[in-house]
Amino acid sequence: MTKPLDPIQHLEALNKQALEGGGAKRVQKQHDAGKLTARERVELFLDPGTFVETDRLVVHACTDFGMDEKKIPGDGVVTGFGRVDGRQVFVFAQDFTVFGGSLSKAYASKIAKVMDLALKTGAPVIGLNDSGGARIQEGVDSLAGYADVFLRNVMASGVVPQISAIMGPCAGGAVYSPAMTDFVFMVDKSSYMFITGPDVIKTVTHEEVTKEELGGAASHASKSGVSHYTAEDDADCLRSIRELLSFLPSNNHEAPPYKESTDPIDREDAELDELVPINPNKPYDMRKLIEGVVDEGDFFEIHEHYAKNIVVGFARLGGHPVGIVANQPQVLAGCLDIDASMKGARFVQFCDCFNIPIVTFEDVPGFLPGLDQEYGGIIKHGAKLLYAYCEATVPKLTVITRKAYGGAYVVMSSKHIRGDVTLAYPTAEIAVMGPDGAVNIIYRKQIAEAEDPVAAKDAFVAEYRERFANPFKAAELGYVDEVIYPRMTRKRLCEALAMLRDKRDQNPPKKHGNPPL
Repeated sequence: MTKPLDPIQHLEALNKQALEGGGAKRVQKQHDAGKLTARERVELFLDPGTFVETDRLVVHACTDFGMDEKKIPGDGVVTGFGRVDGRQVFVFAQDFTVFGGSLSKAYASKIAKVMDLALKTGAPVIGLNDSGGARIQEGVDSLAGYADVFLRNVMASGVVPQISAIMGPCAGGAVYSPAMTDFVFMVDKSSYMFITGPDVIKTVTHEEVTKEELGGAASHASKSGVSHYTAEDDADCLRSIRELLSFLPSNNHEAPPYKESTDPIDREDAELDELVPINPNKPYDMRKLIEGVVDEGDFFEIHEHYAKNIVVGFARLGGHPVGIVANQPQVLAGCLDIDASMKGARFVQFCDCFNIPIVTFEDVPGFLPGLDQEYGGIIKHGAKLLYAYCEATVPKLTVITRKAYGGAYVVMSSKHIRGDVTLAYPTAEIAVMGPDGAVNIIYRKQIAEAEDPVAAKDAFVAEYRERFANPFKAAELGYVDEVIYPRMTRKRLCEALAMLRDKRDQNPPKKHGNPPL
């Protein structure tokens, strides 16, 4: 007769097995690849001593292909909750040392459980992805598991922040969960995402490409825009996610977290008066303006390497988080194109979901012309940014630094689409189009008949700029609230934010809108 196991010893054995994951050799292989293990990542990410694990003893139920003899407590994913800067978060970390991190039905159920708890308690969900994909031995059960997670991604969208870290492979159907979260972080040289791998692409299209070229962090940061932030290594990735969370509320019912600042709200920076060139064709770095205005110059940029003609990210003004959207005159003269419109729209929409005021720095000559843009759908993609700004009910502040032309002027959080406060610099040019283009249309006949067409055009341009392409006409009409010196930007924005702190605005009741997806 078999002697019954001592319950305490049995628990200790199971816990030991769960903590060891796939064993010392696989853990060492993970380290040799420059990667931390799932448990190391969780402990490094959370405040020390706060992690509480859930479902540590869960195992899969598969009996095919000899899997009934291969069961490891936890089943390849570490789940639970803890704290970041004292605030509760939920986390799951895929364990590549156990079955290659492949997803089973039981594994997916663990993730679904913490996501359900996050929704019930109003706390962010952070997923640390490092998986070979679906567990093939389970067949359709593993696909059903993915669907369970996908559904919760959608249900949690706009309710609690969802952040994905890609810290190893993420391929096939597994990529759709991170794609539906709010922010995707990738680790340079050790993470990759793609629907189909290099071998399949070679077979189908005869194109040869490496995993890094196809789905590495650099490719997704600069070409596809799938990744929002590229980290140097696992530790840098986890630190950066903690920093991002410091700007975000825990859920859609909370205000963003206030952080005490020693930067005076009435601080003036005289250097800003010289930043925007008088010459409208001369570029400047919009980031310098942002950093000169926000608390301690601290700007957490999102999507830095994608659609560089627009800049988005988080900062604080007077200790309160704000979302920054800014045209970048150094790239494509700050024109809006397809990628910039989608990048800006997604960011504006996120800020509105989570009660984060939006500050827009505008210097935009219009939408980028060209066949590629028209055939690529600049009309519908540009409309996404317009739709997002129109729909947003959070405080919206706009600073027009220089060019604000045509439809792009309207799109960039103008008064006409419920912008709350609009400020302009003396260098601002607000008009249907630039003086050169306008004069060519309005005074075409007079210029052609003039003895000196060049001199005539220059005179008309000067007249047009004086009469129309300046901030004072818009201010007369009430479309600009105040024309300010650049040095006053911080003070005026802080004052406006304080005034709008209790803003209440709402959209008509409806199931949901139908944006130009």
